[in-house]
Amino acid sequence: MELLIVRHGIAHERSVRRWPEDGERPLTAHGIARARHAAAGFEHLSAAPTRVLTSPLRRAQQTAAILTEVAGWPEAALCRELLPGGSPEALFALLARLRAPRTAVVGHQPELARLLGRCLAVNLDAAAFEIRKMGAALVSFPGAPRAGRGQLKWLVPPRALRAAR
Repeated sequence: MELLIVRHGIAHERSVRRWPEDGERPLTAHGIARARHAAAGFEHLSAAPTRVLTSPLRRAQQTAAILTEVAGWPEAALCRELLPGGSPEALFALLARLRAPRTAVVGHQPELARLLGRCLAVNLDAAAFEIRKMGAALVSFPGAPRAGRGQLKWLVPPRALRAAR
């Protein structure tokens, strides 16, 4: 099984006045443009996933929609396990039940760094990884995804994705 980990694009700064609920905070116009360019790079870097899961927060949903439109990925399903504060173990359990050969997840920092760390080692510090906005990582598992069983295939910054198009 392969797991493609993608951080959402550039979103507006927090503003209680504009978005009382942080989950409603959208991508900026600049963030949308950069996400579209990075999404085009995925076509050249990696095969499309068979399934896409996204955090229910608006900025992650917008990013997943851009990946569907530009890179031809499947439409994303909402995944509560990708909300801020979600646990990697809960996501591993969901992924094992889904049994998709290649799943992409679109979410947030620091949870994605924590997920990546848990994929590679049981006690690896998430601070070892920085996944920039629209950055991505690909992890391969020999079977069902479990903590410490993944092999990092690549970790790319958004600049590399934009250049690949």
